[in-house]
Amino acid sequence: MFDIGFWELSLIGVVALLVIGPERLPSVARAAGLWVGRARRFVSTVKADIDQQLKTEELQRIVKQQVDNTGMHEIMEQAKTNAETFKRQAEELAEAGRETIAIPTDDHTTKPPQDDKNA
Repeated sequence: MFDIGFWELSLIGVVALLVIGPERLPSVARAAGLWVGRARRFVSTVKADIDQQLKTEELQRIVKQQVDNTGMHEIMEQAKTNAETFKRQAEELAEAGRETIAIPTDDHTTKPPQDDKNA
């Protein structure tokens, strides 16, 4: 948080000893430690709340994206179902057309005359 080294802390301690005095210095140091602890807890709580809010927003975005994709998925499934229905109907119509057209299978069909020149 703060970039305070050993020498800076030593200087603050010496100034505090001179200003406050040796009798009151332990109680002041204890109170300062309590305040620093409370401040750290407050900062960590705020940081955790912000992280939680960011995660919540991210999850809401993902859920919205999934809902949007699900709508597209339903449209694709419906299109696939319609295509299969059309294919099945086309096959049924083709089958019905084959039944109505009679194709002769006899060998009595007329054959084109063969030239004797090629033989």
